Amino acid sequence: MPTATDFKDYYALLGVSKTATAEEIKRAYRKLARKHHPDVNPGNPAAEEQFKAINEANEVLSNPETREKYDEFGQYWKQAAAGGVPPRDEGANAAGFDQYSNFDDFINDLLGGLGGRTKAGRSYYRTSTQQPEDFGGFRSQAPAPDTEAAIRLSFSEAFHGVQKRLQLDDETINVRIPPGATSGSRIRIKGKGRLSPFSQQQGDLYLTIELFPHPFFQFSGDNLTCEVPIRPDEAVLGAEIDVPTPDGHVMMTVPKGVNSGRSLRLRGKGWILPKGNRTDLIVKLQIVSPKDLSEIEQDCYQKIQFNSSFNPRSGIKEVTL
Repeated sequence: MPTATDFKDYYALLGVSKTATAEEIKRAYRKLARKHHPDVNPGNPAAEEQFKAINEANEVLSNPETREKYDEFGQYWKQAAAGGVPPRDEGANAAGFDQYSNFDDFINDLLGGLGGRTKAGRSYYRTSTQQPEDFGGFRSQAPAPDTEAAIRLSFSEAFHGVQKRLQLDDETINVRIPPGATSGSRIRIKGKGRLSPFSQQQGDLYLTIELFPHPFFQFSGDNLTCEVPIRPDEAVLGAEIDVPTPDGHVMMTVPKGVNSGRSLRLRGKGWILPKGNRTDLIVKLQIVSPKDLSEIEQDCYQKIQFNSSFNPRSGIKEVTL
């Protein structure tokens, strides 16, 4: 037979009054669950026991039926709820902890964000931290937990599209990445998330794309950028030069008299957009002087230097402190 010393004051455990609303109980539970979670208090048995106790309290008080029995019968509420004579207290189940092998599994299903790594070397997954308002009464209200995974692609794979094989736990899935993916893009795969232990529904898998850096192309917003070297004579006289793009080389006109750092735009030669059209490629010109000159080149540059009247430093003659 349970005694007064066995009785647990669930309201006191959560720090709320007996007239507290469901929302007040929910907020108190969320605050204490995060404070006493074993991951926040590693190697602290007292925190672990407190964590079990507040989950037990929340399990009872967040359910209107069990809360009513608890308020009416006190330490005998379980026997009353079962419709039998209360010979003794069987002990609380601490919010269904018996079904979990450790606290990581429990918090992954309820609070989210602990995560793990898949067997695929470059991909990882974690439980989504969605639905933070469903801690109270989670047995009947918690949705199927979605899973997030990050997958890294080369620029070529992202631009052209690719099919990847991922290993999630004991299941191998094939995922098709459409052309034009960028870092931060998300792809939803229905029914490949984690299984909810409460609703027995399968959540969704959300893939977040990350791109490996490219040695030549970079992103500037939706557009691509690159830096192309040109000779001094090409900068002075203008030229037709060969420029790489994501899907092949094109000829670009360099106007006469350009300076180093000048940017030119190749329209429709950038990245693929979801609707199939293309962004622009911004080409930044960099004038590169030759280090090894032939005799003819040396003679030509000397003649230019001797005969040139152009002084690029004329505008800074009057500069002083």
